[in-house]
Amino acid sequence: MAFTYIFQRVEKKYMLTKEQYESLIEAITPYMEVDKYGETEIRNIYFDNTDDELIETSLRKPTYKEKLRLRSYGTPDGDSTVFFEIKKKYRGIVYKRRVSMTLNEAYEYIEGGKLPSHIKGNIPAEIDYMMRRYRLSPKAFISYRRVAWAGKDNPDLRITFDRDITSRYDDTRLESESDGHKVLGKDTYLMEIKIPGAMPLWLAHALSERGIFSHSFSKFGTAHVQQKIKMASGF
Repeated sequence: MAFTYIFQRVEKKYMLTKEQYESLIEAITPYMEVDKYGETEIRNIYFDNTDDELIETSLRKPTYKEKLRLRSYGTPDGDSTVFFEIKKKYRGIVYKRRVSMTLNEAYEYIEGGKLPSHIKGNIPAEIDYMMRRYRLSPKAFISYRRVAWAGKDNPDLRITFDRDITSRYDDTRLESESDGHKVLGKDTYLMEIKIPGAMPLWLAHALSERGIFSHSFSKFGTAHVQQKIKMASGF
């Protein structure tokens, strides 16, 4: 059975040193806890066309931007559940719409252009429209290890910490080994705060006291720029 999901929230990103990360963990522990999944490896296929239209547009920081990706949690096999996701951002608000299917079904769609007959609704239709409109195909594999925290009294408040962000352009299959180019330094953490409304005062104070400020960052965008530099240098 396929499931559809719709999210709407504000997302703020921050780059943390190891020292900032360890100090912030101490500060948030009275208010938040690690979710039931613990540390998870997240694997993604990002889609674009031969002109890199989606990511080049995104790097110009327009008022509206969108991306399409296929995501798995952990290393999938053919029968594992994966998620096709459209992620849109308009005036700072993130809208994410996704539908689940098996990895085999996802590959059949990517290669043959036909969604499984049991997957119906507006979200699959939007994904199919986006694939055809932009003539998308798999462009990059990006994986990372994530620990997600949720508020004890406010589960809608979520903070994720990502490390070991890895990109690869020569093999975009989700089930392949998670190796490639390291996008960030070893002791750098990408933190994302995700919340439908305003940030709690205690969290704002914790960030300010540690000199942690929001930072525009895109995993796919950064990997894309690094890949362009690599190609231009001939390596």
